[in-house]
Amino acid sequence: MLPLGTLWRIARRDLATRIRGLRLLAVCLFLGVATLAAIGSLTRGITSELEVRGQTILGGDIEFSLPQREATAEEMAGFRRVGTPSSTVRLRAMANDPDGEALLSELKAVDGAYPLYGTMRLESGARQGPPPPGAIWIGKDLASRLDLKVGGGVKFGEKTFRIDGIIAEEPDRLGEGFTLGPVAIIGLADLPATQLIQPGSLYESKYRVRLPGDANPESVGKALTAEFPDAGWDITDSSNGAPGTRRFIERMGQFLSLVGLAALVIAGIGVGNGVASYLAGKRPGLATLKVLGADSGTVARIYGLQILAVAAVSIIAGLIVGALAPALIGWIAGDVLPVKPGVAIYPLPLAVSAAYGLLIAIAFALPPLAATRHVPAAGLYRATVSGAARVDRQTMIAVAAALAAIIALAVGTAREPLFALGFIGAAIGLLLILVGLGWLVRRTASRLPRPKRPLFRLALANLHRPGAATGALVVALGLGLTLFVTLAAIQTSITSEIRSTVPQRAPSFFVLDVPRGDAARFRTMVTNADARAEINMIPALRGSITEFAGQRVDELAELPEGAWVLRGDRGLTYSPVLPNGSELVGGQWWQADYKGPPLVSVEQEVATSLGLKLGDTLSVNVLGVEVQAKVASFRTVNWDNFGLNYVLVFSPGTFDAAPHNMVATVAVGPEAETALSRSIPRAFPSASLIAVRDVVSQVTTLLTQMSQAIAAAASIAILAGIAVLIGAIAASRERRVYDSVILKLLGATRGQILGAQGMEYAVLAAILAVLALGLGLAGAWYVVTQLFEFDFAPDPLIVGLTLLGGAGLSFLIGIAGSWPLLSAKPAQALRSL
Repeated sequence: MLPLGTLWRIARRDLATRIRGLRLLAVCLFLGVATLAAIGSLTRGITSELEVRGQTILGGDIEFSLPQREATAEEMAGFRRVGTPSSTVRLRAMANDPDGEALLSELKAVDGAYPLYGTMRLESGARQGPPPPGAIWIGKDLASRLDLKVGGGVKFGEKTFRIDGIIAEEPDRLGEGFTLGPVAIIGLADLPATQLIQPGSLYESKYRVRLPGDANPESVGKALTAEFPDAGWDITDSSNGAPGTRRFIERMGQFLSLVGLAALVIAGIGVGNGVASYLAGKRPGLATLKVLGADSGTVARIYGLQILAVAAVSIIAGLIVGALAPALIGWIAGDVLPVKPGVAIYPLPLAVSAAYGLLIAIAFALPPLAATRHVPAAGLYRATVSGAARVDRQTMIAVAAALAAIIALAVGTAREPLFALGFIGAAIGLLLILVGLGWLVRRTASRLPRPKRPLFRLALANLHRPGAATGALVVALGLGLTLFVTLAAIQTSITSEIRSTVPQRAPSFFVLDVPRGDAARFRTMVTNADARAEINMIPALRGSITEFAGQRVDELAELPEGAWVLRGDRGLTYSPVLPNGSELVGGQWWQADYKGPPLVSVEQEVATSLGLKLGDTLSVNVLGVEVQAKVASFRTVNWDNFGLNYVLVFSPGTFDAAPHNMVATVAVGPEAETALSRSIPRAFPSASLIAVRDVVSQVTTLLTQMSQAIAAAASIAILAGIAVLIGAIAASRERRVYDSVILKLLGATRGQILGAQGMEYAVLAAILAVLALGLGLAGAWYVVTQLFEFDFAPDPLIVGLTLLGGAGLSFLIGIAGSWPLLSAKPAQALRSL
């Protein structure tokens, strides 16, 4: 065995003379590794920024959130005992300009200690504490949409405020969660003058506490909860100041990483084709080395070193691009991302991406490399006509081990291992289907009767003759066309859901905090504006689940899978009848005049995640009072009708003692919509009017960004599929050159040779178009219905045109790859074979 240095010297010199054949390997690995590294680094960059800025995002080391009430004097004393507290109150309210225009806003009242962390910045400079008495700070959107200026006035409830500044940076903005309107900030002492908070009003009090340096937020939270067991607050600490944002980023990152992994696996097929093509071009050198006395192992090691060297350079280049991508994406995306990732190197995602690239290179490069070990020198010289050697058992074991390591790495690093395993299983299933289809096409073509016309006979023979690249072409074409169909179906389904389904089902307004005593007056005002108005009005409260089926929520070490309803407070209501948009699937609904012990109806999926059965108990904390009810029924809810749907619906009389208001949906004509947007805020100052078109606009923007991210990641897979197709053509080029010159010697014209190959690609494209349509629609259905939870409604015309365009592109790539064969000169080509 030659020393490694000698082997590398031979490999390097040979590589320097002709690296061209390994360009496909380099491109495929670079695309896949760069995509995975970019997605992983971006996800880690955002989550790291959330962790580093946790105190600023949350506004403290620990936060106690209370729905519809303020902390008692005893609770405030508890906060002061453990640290320095800051109080804020947040509610939705209508901002009214001097001309009578109104806009829904997020009104936030802060105390003198605000902000405990970070800096409140106005366009005029940094500020500490609340605005001056009678003054207000407003967001840029509020100023723009109502044409408000510094020094002017804006009215909230019963009080007009002087605009003291425009907000440039609100330090705890991300920790406040989803908002439906621009922010406005006032002093906590000015809040009573607005008269917006009445008994039953929907608002949230937050108490952020700055702890001493040695205090543990989790321990402090548990101690105060034990001291005030009936407080009903929701606790968040700075280690996860924006839990919803973090969960969304991590889940989206995992999904995109799996898409990137699929692209890398697809690229791996291109790696195999590229290596096979490269070794085919090196066949004289391989044979010469064997004639000169080199054994099979030495030859394999020499060319293995070449492949590893090119793979290493490609992987390193991909890692460099992936490491720089977060900063570039942050600069391009601007405010689309929740936080801008910092300029930093994140070793773990880069290491994982490098491991994927190396394993893919090993798994797909080993078979063509190992095949040369078992062919004698004479066989290498005549391999053009004798065909390739079979891969030995040891190589197949090594390939299987590499693929198993890829799967283990993907599942082991996934946030949701079962989802990752299912995704990988689907990808493997798709590849197996395509491989099986390639075998079936070859077998069927070999058994069909031979056509009488020479071109058709030649095209049919190209599909099944020894050394035919049919299997690789089927895989490459099938993957590309399937991805084209999948993307088109996802995009058109989302567009259909946003543009057609939602507007047809949606009401004109949501109206919050309609006083119970003024419900009749509210109905009269709406029907006077539009006699055909549709009004749905129900009671509304806020509360948190404290116990279910005998289990205390605060005693759970970990929340059950899918039990999002246990995080924080939730909307509650009661109703004598089954709400619109709900369907009973278990148990019985109570009588309309029911007056017994509290009962509750639970949404089916939530009940499943909590393991609830009929007759179990469920307790909620409302305004510091715990109410226990018995589960009477389960129901499904049509969430996408923009109606008033609640997870928990209680029996009448359950919350009679709790102060609360009403919420309503209103559907009216365009003229009445304009009139009511002005009259309702004036007549009901404490009510908040939410225009559904604003909600739809925000949802549209979010979903569009998500679909664009999926399309961007999947486009890499499409590029990899194109590279695979090119590689499949390149891998069979030498044999096709041989066929071409033989046909020319027999009198075939260039047009006949090109026509035969064109028929071959056309037959494959036609067969695969049908398969790709089915597989692509199935994949798109899963993404649309399971990830987005939308109706699956792809546009047949766009999907069809996309499939036709993809098939046409694949056909043109095949023809373009065959074009150089036409210029091959018989004498020169035969001497080089």
